[in-house]
Amino acid sequence: MKKKLIIGSRSSDLALWQTNYVKSQIEKYNGNIEVLTKLVNTKGDKILDVALSKIGDKGLFTKELEVELLRGNIDIAVHSLKDLQTLIPEGLKLAAVTKRHDVEDVLIAKKPGTTIRTLPQEGTVATGSLRRRSQLKYIRPDINIIDLRGNVLTRIQKFLDSDWDAIILARAGVERLKLGRYISSFINVDDIIPAVGQGALGIEIKKDNKFADKVVQSIHHENTSIAVTAERTLLKALEGGCQVPIGAYAEVKANGLYLSATVGSIDGKTQYKKKIRGSRKEPQKAGEILANELLKAGAKKILDEIYITSRSE
Repeated sequence: MKKKLIIGSRSSDLALWQTNYVKSQIEKYNGNIEVLTKLVNTKGDKILDVALSKIGDKGLFTKELEVELLRGNIDIAVHSLKDLQTLIPEGLKLAAVTKRHDVEDVLIAKKPGTTIRTLPQEGTVATGSLRRRSQLKYIRPDINIIDLRGNVLTRIQKFLDSDWDAIILARAGVERLKLGRYISSFINVDDIIPAVGQGALGIEIKKDNKFADKVVQSIHHENTSIAVTAERTLLKALEGGCQVPIGAYAEVKANGLYLSATVGSIDGKTQYKKKIRGSRKEPQKAGEILANELLKAGAKKILDEIYITSRSE
């Protein structure tokens, strides 16, 4: 008889794709495992008409799944790693990370081939991300930006029904849902640095669930884990989240770990961007060093102002 493993998943199309992908990979490498799915609604799924930065970001898309893990109702939770907070609740752990999809953001525009530099003067772009807002405004201060929430297909449909010039989404989500036909251009990571963990899936388990821990190691991708560890360490050191325009991207290469990151003001007028090469054996150290360099360069003033503003609202 096959052993059963229960995955907890949000119910959006993308979350279900991610869960089904993990399910198929686990079953591929573990012939004696039957994977079942339990759907769980999170706060982020229920509140769709308010910007993420306005409703807080501590476990916005993860808390309810983590409660189910702690109660033992599910064995693993599959997250878009960029949604998983850097401080994991007591009793849980990030047990595995899948191989990363292409990380860049994409522009979806009315005119095929449009790039962020060829958008109409004073055009309108929709995004729910302060990170994207800040970096786009730095490059194109003339652009008008409006908030956009909802799942991937909903956001694309809202765009098609609007008079906006473009929206920005993560390439991974668009391509995983086979919606690549809407992509007008890929945004170079040197222009808009991705969110921490973008393109990777994180698998969270209860610390004492040795069965789940052993199973998920079969789909763990070490180079992706090294890269996102550097990014998440940097984010934790900066105490950042959805309310802060922070981007970070790490790559593991033959001669080391390359980590780039940015902190910018929400209006895009100020941007601090730095890059370092560290050791793939010490990703946490690379993240801490780059975070400190950004803070010393002036990012601390931006972060302090954002935190003071967010606390007063």
